[in-house]
Amino acid sequence: MELSVVSGALLVLIAMSILTWTIAFIKFRNFGRADKQSTIFQKEFWDARDWSAGQKVADDAQGDLATLAKSGYTEYDAFMKNPVSLRFIGEPAEVLQQPMRRTLANIIRHHEHGLSELATVGAISPFVGLFGTVWGIMHALESISKSGAASIDVVAGPIGEALIATAIGIATAIPAVLFYNYFLRRLKLQNMDMEAFLESFLRLASHQIDKK
Repeated sequence: MELSVVSGALLVLIAMSILTWTIAFIKFRNFGRADKQSTIFQKEFWDARDWSAGQKVADDAQGDLATLAKSGYTEYDAFMKNPVSLRFIGEPAEVLQQPMRRTLANIIRHHEHGLSELATVGAISPFVGLFGTVWGIMHALESISKSGAASIDVVAGPIGEALIATAIGIATAIPAVLFYNYFLRRLKLQNMDMEAFLESFLRLASHQIDKK
């Protein structure tokens, strides 16, 4: 029984470790791709000769900033077709800002996928390991008391095996916490870049509306 409980704890920790590294691999790939797409889009968009050319760049591009720009252009086109609609009451920049901020929130929510899992693994894996250790030690001492042998050779083996669970729990938690903090930092930086682009886009759109 004690073996199955400790083994179960170790299997859970192994599964958590696999989950952690899988999430980390996926997020490294996704963040790297997003950064590359954003860099390319920023250059092409701000090098566009006019508003319409910028829209074509956005339509042809992929990535978070392109998605954000597309939502702005979509709302701009709808506004220009029917500016007196109740939907568009208010300052043009405020009108355009609302759908773009919804799009931004959806992008951030998408990139947050996996962070809660990393936080959970980092928080509970040491306790899973500790549970396996406590359970193993408890039953090891029980077996020792029944056998009547209490030499160091008899005690060290079972207790040492039980302590492995705690070590694995800590080893599982450390990468999860490090990855969580790293990706959270990347997400904040990405959010700052998108916020800056959103503000610049709104100024550009307001200028375009004023020209009409």
